[in-house]
Amino acid sequence: MRYAPVDLSTAHWRKSSYSNSNGGECVEVADDFPGLVPVRDSKNPHGPALVIPAGAWAAFVASLKAQG
Repeated sequence: MRYAPVDLSTAHWRKSSYSNSNGGECVEVADDFPGLVPVRDSKNPHGPALVIPAGAWAAFVASLKAQG
């Protein structure tokens, strides 16, 4: 299934609480897109971003929490 492109030029990015503080594994998410979760690598802010349906993102985060 293909989705229409999402304009992320006005996104307000925040570093995920799951990112570490050592400069690696840095994930940023934007919360201002209802039903969607844009995700990018904070080390490459001008690079590509993934736009994930909110339900899929919630399932992903729940699986990470379950793994401890």
